[in-house]
Amino acid sequence: MSVSPSTQTVEQQQFFNVIQDRRSVRSYDPQAKISREEMNEILQQATLAPSAANLQPWRFLVIDSQELKQKLLPIANDQQQVIEASAVIAVLGDLEGYKLADKIYGMAVDAGYMPAETATSFVERYQGLFKSMPRETVRQKISIDAGLVSMQLMLVARAKGYDTVPMGGYDQAKFVEAFDIPERYAPIMLIAIGKAAKPGHPTVRLPIEDVAFFNEMPKE
Repeated sequence: MSVSPSTQTVEQQQFFNVIQDRRSVRSYDPQAKISREEMNEILQQATLAPSAANLQPWRFLVIDSQELKQKLLPIANDQQQVIEASAVIAVLGDLEGYKLADKIYGMAVDAGYMPAETATSFVERYQGLFKSMPRETVRQKISIDAGLVSMQLMLVARAKGYDTVPMGGYDQAKFVEAFDIPERYAPIMLIAIGKAAKPGHPTVRLPIEDVAFFNEMPKE
């Protein structure tokens, strides 16, 4: 059952507006800056995204130095938004993020969210599980979590009046070398963020009946 605009709350409509207004913007105002304080606020809100076992394996390298954005430009196939945007956020997945399980669950205990014995059990379970996994399996899992936090980051940015574009078109090996990324961190995507100089192009979406099915998949 669809919900008509008249039955939506103001809060719902505001949220839907953020989703509908988000565009992949590739032209930015190079004079617009985002303070470190505001960038931290955007990232903090983004990290409310879910993750497997709440291990939060996402890491962010915020590149806001013009010199370093210029260094990134050829690595990112000379996409102009790299140097025009206020910053480029490299979203990384921490292949050893499970090592922070003790800290994460300890914080949950301190906050009164779980008993200490439960936290100890979780730490032992998940550290053992992730240590035993093939590295590629760990990478697949953290890539899902990094994708979730990336989408949330872009929505938070739009809610605060900024625009973004996710970029998978870059040389990961050259990026790792140029920015001295330790082996434990897997590059997932780059996200340019700033104030749009030109709006993003409107796009179309497939009708829901082409992508959503109930109880069984179509035979063809």
